[in-house]
Amino acid sequence: MKRNPLGWAALVVASAALVSSAGFLRPIPAAPKVPLEGQQAAKALSDAYAAVAEFVRPSVVQIAVQKKASGMRGVPNSRRFQFPPRGNDGVNPRDFEDMLRRFFEPGPEKEQFTPRGAMGVGSGFVYDNHGHIVTNNHVVENAEKIEVTFYDGVKASAKVVGTDNKTDVAVIKVDNTSFPALPKGDSTKLRVGELVMAVGSPFNLSQSVTTGIISALERNNLGIIGDQGYESFIQTDAAINRGNSGGPLVNMNGEVIGINAAIFTGSTGNDGIGFTIPMKIASGVADMLIKDGKVRYARVGIALGSLDAAAARQLGLDENTKGVLVNDVLAGSPAEKAGIKSGDVIVGFDGEKVNEGSSFRYKVATSEPGKPYELVYLRDGKRRTASIVPAPAEKVVFDTEREGKEGEKPAEPVATAKTSIEGFGLEMQPLTPELAKPLELPPALKGLFVSSVKEGGPAEAAGIQEGDVITKIVRDKKIQPVGSVKEFQSAASHADEIMIYVQRGTAGRYLTLSKAAK
Repeated sequence: MKRNPLGWAALVVASAALVSSAGFLRPIPAAPKVPLEGQQAAKALSDAYAAVAEFVRPSVVQIAVQKKASGMRGVPNSRRFQFPPRGNDGVNPRDFEDMLRRFFEPGPEKEQFTPRGAMGVGSGFVYDNHGHIVTNNHVVENAEKIEVTFYDGVKASAKVVGTDNKTDVAVIKVDNTSFPALPKGDSTKLRVGELVMAVGSPFNLSQSVTTGIISALERNNLGIIGDQGYESFIQTDAAINRGNSGGPLVNMNGEVIGINAAIFTGSTGNDGIGFTIPMKIASGVADMLIKDGKVRYARVGIALGSLDAAAARQLGLDENTKGVLVNDVLAGSPAEKAGIKSGDVIVGFDGEKVNEGSSFRYKVATSEPGKPYELVYLRDGKRRTASIVPAPAEKVVFDTEREGKEGEKPAEPVATAKTSIEGFGLEMQPLTPELAKPLELPPALKGLFVSSVKEGGPAEAAGIQEGDVITKIVRDKKIQPVGSVKEFQSAASHADEIMIYVQRGTAGRYLTLSKAAK
């Protein structure tokens, strides 16, 4: 075979270049090994999750509900399933309530309306050894027929034992179950960051398990249950979707620490923000429903307000003080008998700290009527205690809650001298019997009638309206009655921030006004 000298030369040069290249000579590094300690930790966590799931799942059930016929057959409830789009700045606060959706029912595109009513699906868990199953009120409300599917696929009819729309807790019952009740955990000892697991039947996928952490505690004022409900939710990022509603949220001991109730989403699925009813609330309600078929609530006759940093400063407290402000005390109520006054700050009840109004309302509501409880409060910067005896809720009713009371009846100002309060954006005049009468206020009440509110001013920003009456002002860190415009003007002229008590109809609250910048 004839050899080509040029070809052989080119081949030799190319081979030499290839052999001498750094890439060819560089050894390929071996894949890094996971340290043994890391492998052991990951395996231990994985085993723990699997063990919890294996323990919990047999006691979690799927609930199918046939709803009673609706007057809107054929027209899905668009408001219930509407998810407003997100704006550039996130969620519009006005849309927040609409975005907290119940999710146990099928979406509007799948919802079936039949002459017998709509079908819904949710979850629940075995609560005791007598066939009781705990779920959400909104899962079984208006139920015509309830069918429970257990872990082994066995189906059983269930009946409603009791429901409570103030906490969104319900108890149903089957004749018997071979699966054990889940142990109850202490939801009062939860910590943010703690590992949790949600079990349920999202989108009809029974026995689904998701994991996450406790994202926050005592989430309230979300509008999930309504104005008269008791909200103090656990927030979790464990995936929760339609159908999970009523299922348990458990800790790594397999103990139920809450009932999954709602999600916050910009679509129709999980966005990593779920809300769970704490087990302390749920079990207390469930026990009462099992015993009596209904929940008996208690009250003490306190109208609550919020304690923010500005209010704390005005009352001579540390700005970081946690508690609830007493707006008003009902005459003849347990609170009045215990010596509680408007302007007090409640910081403790029955041996537990009070950080905000929602949880305090629930603690009082579920207390035992006729039994004394210790109430801790601040007055004039000093810590005080009182013994308070809650009464049945139906016996402690504010005028604003009675039928026919509107709580807001602006009056037409009469021709008396009006005084402008510089820097705070309002005009006022002395309250007269003629002005008090249409407001349903006592003729002898002393205070100042708000005759005008400047648009865009501090008073309007704080929520003050024409027709409101200012009866108290905080001066020198003490609450004092205010009876003359001159007295109010004197206090306002020497302060950039004032705290006042504003009465509207039969209800009142404390507000803090900050003087407008010049």
